[in-house]
Amino acid sequence: MREGTISRKEKIMRVALSLFAENGYVDTSTKEISVAAGVSEALIFKHFGNKDALLAHIIKAGYRRVLMHHRGMMTYKDAKGLLRNMIFLPSQLVAEEPLFWKLQERLWHNSFSKQQHEQFMKPVQPILLKAFTELGYKNPELETEYLLLIIDMLWKREASGDINNGVDLAMMLEQKYNLV
Repeated sequence: MREGTISRKEKIMRVALSLFAENGYVDTSTKEISVAAGVSEALIFKHFGNKDALLAHIIKAGYRRVLMHHRGMMTYKDAKGLLRNMIFLPSQLVAEEPLFWKLQERLWHNSFSKQQHEQFMKPVQPILLKAFTELGYKNPELETEYLLLIIDMLWKREASGDINNGVDLAMMLEQKYNLV
Protein backbone atom coordinates (compact mmCIF):
# COMPACT_ATOMS: atom_id res chain seq x y z
CA MET A 1 0.00 0.00 0.00
CA ARG A 2 1.34 3.43 -0.93
CA GLU A 3 2.28 5.94 1.79
CA GLY A 4 -0.68 8.17 2.59
CA THR A 5 -3.34 5.74 1.39
CA ILE A 6 -5.56 3.86 3.78
CA SER A 7 -7.24 0.52 3.36
CA ARG A 8 -10.94 0.35 2.64
CA LYS A 9 -11.43 -1.30 6.05
CA GLU A 10 -9.71 1.66 7.76
CA LYS A 11 -11.75 4.10 5.66
CA ILE A 12 -14.98 2.38 6.73
CA MET A 13 -13.91 2.63 10.38
CA ARG A 14 -13.00 6.33 10.10
CA VAL A 15 -16.25 7.22 8.32
CA ALA A 16 -18.31 5.16 10.77
CA LEU A 17 -16.57 6.81 13.73
CA SER A 18 -17.39 10.23 12.35
CA LEU A 19 -21.03 9.38 11.58
CA PHE A 20 -21.58 7.56 14.89
CA ALA A 21 -20.06 10.46 16.83
CA GLU A 22 -22.05 13.13 14.99
CA ASN A 23 -25.39 11.40 14.35
CA GLY A 24 -25.41 8.68 16.99
CA TYR A 25 -24.93 4.95 16.63
CA VAL A 26 -28.63 4.08 16.44
CA ASP A 27 -29.35 6.83 13.90
CA THR A 28 -26.55 5.80 11.51
CA SER A 29 -27.18 2.97 9.06
CA THR A 30 -24.60 0.78 7.36
CA LYS A 31 -26.01 2.11 4.08
CA GLU A 32 -25.09 5.69 5.11
CA ILE A 33 -21.61 4.51 6.10
CA SER A 34 -21.12 2.70 2.77
CA VAL A 35 -22.19 5.76 0.76
CA ALA A 36 -19.96 8.14 2.76
CA ALA A 37 -17.00 5.74 2.57
CA GLY A 38 -17.51 5.05 -1.13
CA VAL A 39 -17.75 1.29 -0.64
CA SER A 40 -20.51 -1.28 -0.95
CA GLU A 41 -22.58 -2.14 2.09
CA ALA A 42 -21.59 -5.79 1.47
CA LEU A 43 -17.94 -4.86 2.05
CA ILE A 44 -18.82 -3.52 5.51
CA PHE A 45 -20.45 -6.85 6.35
CA LYS A 46 -17.50 -8.76 4.85
CA HIS A 47 -15.00 -6.90 7.05
CA PHE A 48 -17.03 -6.57 10.25
CA GLY A 49 -19.99 -8.96 10.12
CA ASN A 50 -22.53 -6.44 11.40
CA LYS A 51 -22.91 -2.90 12.71
CA ASP A 52 -22.35 -3.93 16.35
CA ALA A 53 -19.06 -5.60 15.45
CA LEU A 54 -18.03 -2.47 13.50
CA LEU A 55 -18.70 -0.38 16.61
CA ALA A 56 -16.68 -2.80 18.75
CA HIS A 57 -13.75 -2.52 16.31
CA ILE A 58 -13.91 1.27 16.45
CA ILE A 59 -13.96 1.36 20.26
CA LYS A 60 -11.13 -1.16 20.64
CA ALA A 61 -9.03 0.64 18.01
CA GLY A 62 -9.64 3.98 19.77
CA TYR A 63 -8.39 2.70 23.12
CA ARG A 64 -5.41 1.02 21.41
CA ARG A 65 -4.45 4.39 19.87
CA VAL A 66 -4.81 6.14 23.23
CA LEU A 67 -2.65 3.54 24.98
CA MET A 68 0.00 3.72 22.25
CA HIS A 69 0.20 7.52 22.41
CA HIS A 70 0.16 7.68 26.22
CA ARG A 71 2.23 4.68 27.27
CA GLY A 72 4.21 6.71 29.75
CA MET A 73 1.25 8.50 31.31
CA MET A 74 0.99 6.02 34.15
CA THR A 75 4.67 5.42 34.59
CA TYR A 76 5.31 6.24 38.20
CA LYS A 77 8.31 8.52 38.42
CA ASP A 78 7.07 10.82 41.16
CA ALA A 79 3.73 11.43 42.86
CA LYS A 80 3.30 15.05 41.77
CA GLY A 81 4.22 14.28 38.15
CA LEU A 82 1.71 11.45 38.02
CA LEU A 83 -1.07 13.61 39.48
CA ARG A 84 -0.28 16.39 37.02
CA ASN A 85 -0.40 13.94 34.09
CA MET A 86 -3.75 12.54 35.22
CA ILE A 87 -5.29 15.98 35.79
CA PHE A 88 -4.41 17.19 32.29
CA LEU A 89 -5.13 13.87 30.57
CA PRO A 90 -8.86 14.46 29.85
CA SER A 91 -8.22 17.71 27.94
CA GLN A 92 -5.30 16.16 26.11
CA LEU A 93 -7.21 13.01 25.09
CA VAL A 94 -10.26 14.90 23.84
CA ALA A 95 -8.08 17.37 21.92
CA GLU A 96 -6.22 14.50 20.20
CA GLU A 97 -9.24 12.31 19.37
CA PRO A 98 -12.38 14.48 19.60
CA LEU A 99 -14.59 12.14 17.55
CA PHE A 100 -13.60 9.03 19.50
CA TRP A 101 -14.30 10.66 22.87
CA LYS A 102 -17.53 12.21 21.60
CA LEU A 103 -18.62 8.73 20.54
CA GLN A 104 -17.61 7.29 23.91
CA GLU A 105 -19.58 9.99 25.70
CA ARG A 106 -22.65 9.34 23.52
CA LEU A 107 -22.35 5.59 24.15
CA TRP A 108 -21.87 5.82 27.90
CA HIS A 109 -24.96 3.62 28.41
CA ASN A 110 -23.57 0.93 26.04
CA SER A 111 -22.23 -1.99 28.11
CA PHE A 112 -19.35 -2.80 25.73
CA SER A 113 -18.25 0.83 25.55
CA LYS A 114 -18.45 1.19 29.32
CA GLN A 115 -16.53 -2.05 29.87
CA GLN A 116 -13.72 -0.94 27.53
CA HIS A 117 -13.45 2.39 29.36
CA GLU A 118 -13.39 0.73 32.78
CA GLN A 119 -10.66 -1.62 31.57
CA PHE A 120 -8.69 1.42 30.34
CA MET A 121 -9.09 3.22 33.69
CA LYS A 122 -8.61 0.22 35.99
CA PRO A 123 -4.82 0.58 36.42
CA VAL A 124 -5.19 4.28 37.29
CA GLN A 125 -6.81 3.86 40.73
CA PRO A 126 -3.95 2.06 42.53
CA ILE A 127 -1.36 4.43 41.05
CA LEU A 128 -3.32 7.50 42.18
CA LEU A 129 -3.75 5.95 45.62
CA LYS A 130 0.01 5.41 45.83
CA ALA A 131 0.62 9.06 44.85
CA PHE A 132 -1.81 10.49 47.42
CA THR A 133 -0.41 8.18 50.11
CA GLU A 134 3.17 9.16 49.27
CA LEU A 135 2.23 12.85 49.43
CA GLY A 136 0.81 12.32 52.92
CA TYR A 137 -2.86 13.06 52.26
CA LYS A 138 -5.05 12.40 55.31
CA ASN A 139 -7.52 10.26 53.34
CA PRO A 140 -5.79 9.04 50.14
CA GLU A 141 -8.64 6.64 49.24
CA LEU A 142 -11.17 9.48 49.22
CA GLU A 143 -8.80 11.82 47.31
CA THR A 144 -8.33 9.06 44.72
CA GLU A 145 -12.07 8.56 44.31
CA TYR A 146 -12.63 12.33 44.13
CA LEU A 147 -9.98 12.88 41.45
CA LEU A 148 -11.24 9.92 39.39
CA LEU A 149 -14.77 11.37 39.47
CA ILE A 150 -13.48 14.76 38.32
CA ILE A 151 -11.39 13.20 35.54
CA ASP A 152 -14.43 11.19 34.39
CA MET A 153 -16.66 14.26 34.40
CA LEU A 154 -14.07 16.41 32.61
CA TRP A 155 -13.55 14.14 29.61
CA LYS A 156 -17.30 13.60 29.20
CA ARG A 157 -18.10 17.32 29.39
CA GLU A 158 -15.24 18.23 27.02
CA ALA A 159 -16.15 15.48 24.56
CA SER A 160 -19.78 16.62 24.45
CA GLY A 161 -18.76 20.26 24.06
CA ASP A 162 -20.42 21.26 27.35
CA ILE A 163 -17.32 23.03 28.68
CA ASN A 164 -14.59 25.02 26.99
CA ASN A 165 -12.40 25.61 30.02
CA GLY A 166 -11.18 22.10 30.78
CA VAL A 167 -7.56 23.22 30.85
CA ASP A 168 -8.42 26.05 33.26
CA LEU A 169 -10.19 23.56 35.52
CA ALA A 170 -7.16 21.26 35.32
CA MET A 171 -4.89 24.17 36.28
CA MET A 172 -7.17 24.87 39.25
CA LEU A 173 -6.81 21.23 40.33
CA GLU A 174 -3.07 21.49 39.87
CA GLN A 175 -3.08 24.40 42.33
CA LYS A 176 -5.46 22.59 44.73
CA TYR A 177 -3.00 19.71 44.96
CA ASN A 178 0.05 22.05 45.16
CA LEU A 179 1.56 20.64 41.99
CA VAL A 180 2.78 23.96 40.58
